[in-house]
Amino acid sequence: MSVEIHKTAIVDPKTKIGAGVKIGPYSVIGPDVKLGDNVEIISHVNLSGNTTIGEDCRLFPFVSMGYEPQDLKHRGGPVGIEIGPRCTFRENVNIHPGTDIGKPITRIGHDCYFMVGTHLAHEGQMGNHVIISNGAQIGGNVTIGDHAILGGLCAIHQHTRIGAHAFIGGMATVLKDVIPYGFVLGNPAHMAGMNVVGLKRRGFSREQIRELRAAYRLLFAQEGTFAERLDDAAALYGSYELVQEIVAFIKSESNRSLCMPKHGN
Repeated sequence: MSVEIHKTAIVDPKTKIGAGVKIGPYSVIGPDVKLGDNVEIISHVNLSGNTTIGEDCRLFPFVSMGYEPQDLKHRGGPVGIEIGPRCTFRENVNIHPGTDIGKPITRIGHDCYFMVGTHLAHEGQMGNHVIISNGAQIGGNVTIGDHAILGGLCAIHQHTRIGAHAFIGGMATVLKDVIPYGFVLGNPAHMAGMNVVGLKRRGFSREQIRELRAAYRLLFAQEGTFAERLDDAAALYGSYELVQEIVAFIKSESNRSLCMPKHGN
């Protein structure tokens, strides 16, 4: 399959370009960029640095990737971006690489969708099938699990973890870790239950959803300490994989405390 490069595009001769790639008008592609097969760059896209884009990705006008991170501690060492296949980046999306003082690579999994005006800061680590809605802003060193959805204009504080299948409400300000399968909203964001609608849409069974809701009620009850309730959930739901995923997430080392319901703040 042939490569199509518009006559107004500026593509460095050292750029690695896969089969079937299309590079549209007025795009600028740097020497260390790697484009997988069938990548489509619509127009006015600017790619720099050690940026690798997987096959079948689509980049819309004014996407910018690979320029130095907005971290004043970064000293200019080797950093980069790695993006899996079949991701979409709509207009004005901005992605920064890692830093030479932390994680050098910003990683995005496969089949992710970035809507207009979204930003993923340095050292971000994103799973697969993640949707980032218009205007969402993600701080440095944020980890986002598979199938998470971030609502429009939300803001995610640096070093925060967003669990798999979590839903972040529009305009929420997330300052603390969000458990897998959780639903948060507000400014500052608070837990508002489980992402039941999302779980139904993705084919989780009624039994699985009942298990998660029951475990949620136990974890965020007002009786006893949170540590005691966490141990109770781990013991009571020992054979329930989804609940154990939440337990493991909470027990993992983190720079942030846990996002709680309003009565838990």
